[in-house]
Amino acid sequence: MKYYVIYDGNCNLCVTLVQLLETLDQGKLFRYTSMQDEQILSQWAITPQDCEQGMILIDGNALERRWQGSAAVEEIGRLLPLGTVFVDAYRTLPGMRWAGDRFYEQIRDHRYTLFGKRSQTYQSAYCVDGSCKVDNYHGK
Repeated sequence: MKYYVIYDGNCNLCVTLVQLLETLDQGKLFRYTSMQDEQILSQWAITPQDCEQGMILIDGNALERRWQGSAAVEEIGRLLPLGTVFVDAYRTLPGMRWAGDRFYEQIRDHRYTLFGKRSQTYQSAYCVDGSCKVDNYHGK
């Protein structure tokens, strides 16, 4: 089973988190594409306006199954080893989901101001279509 993570390849925070996920997963479960890759996004009928609402996670076995924003973060967490324990605890605490959604929105809307913007769009070594170069993963 594969999941596709659509992230902002120009956002320092977003790229750092994708690199962490790449290190943890090693391409076993997740493949990545940036929001800036309009050619790939168009294959899934995702527009730049859709991307404004935050990262997107797509179930590779059922492309209509999608999560966005903080829901995508939760689902990624749930899919990681032992992640279900933490995500379930987060979901059961009163008010946490609401607070998490607001926190995500603030980071999303101010990510460049808070964390900076990359001069080049990051491309994952674990890309959706297999055309990516491993050199990009190592920052070359």
